[in-house]
Amino acid sequence: MGMQVTGLAPIFLSGQDVSEEFMIHSYYDYSFFGHPVSICTTHVTTIIVMVFILILALIARHFVLKGDPDNPSGIQNAVEMLIEFLDGMVDNSMGKHGRKYANYILTLMIFIFFSNISGLFGLRPPTADYAVTLGLALITFVLIQYANIKYNKVGAFTGLFKPLPILFPINLIGEFATPLSMSLRLFGNMLAGTIMLGLYYGLLPWIAKLGIPVALHGYLDLFSGVIQTYVFCMLTMVFITDKMND
Repeated sequence: MGMQVTGLAPIFLSGQDVSEEFMIHSYYDYSFFGHPVSICTTHVTTIIVMVFILILALIARHFVLKGDPDNPSGIQNAVEMLIEFLDGMVDNSMGKHGRKYANYILTLMIFIFFSNISGLFGLRPPTADYAVTLGLALITFVLIQYANIKYNKVGAFTGLFKPLPILFPINLIGEFATPLSMSLRLFGNMLAGTIMLGLYYGLLPWIAKLGIPVALHGYLDLFSGVIQTYVFCMLTMVFITDKMND
């Protein structure tokens, strides 16, 4: 049992190996009931993001619970405004049923956001790994089908045969296409940004890396990260609400 580095196939451009800039590394390999398991870059960065979110949550909780309601501090105001904004977005998108899913939507939004912008801090975004985005999309898919069965009962199954029974295969494929499209959209955008930054850092001389990466990270990590967070969470709310309204 030893350490092994794995990842994307090496890419050689202009005589330089730039794949190291964006590939997934395996840091530690071990056997779990006879199956090989690797601790890779995605696991490490995901844990870092989760710990960071936990620390922020504990700090926010401290200021909200210990703060003076009549004279709130700046951090307390910021936390309350953020929560009110996110709650309002869920309510406006999902209506009266939105409150039941608010905790999931808010948690999903916070995790994806900090995962997407982790490249700003020198990390490889967890959402640039398809295993992560597919896992998030499958959780959303389960909630979509749960809402479908809860609110439509038998209609959740008979609806697959509408408007014509012959369309059943197409309707079934359409249901399973939802998690695939959501996961691929988030994964593709974040991986593209990771590869572009990896190529930039790996190919250009050091003089070209002064100042310009700030704009690249601002667009590929921050701007794109915010947009993809909003799109994924908005699609989650839209698909769940659509099943409620059937």
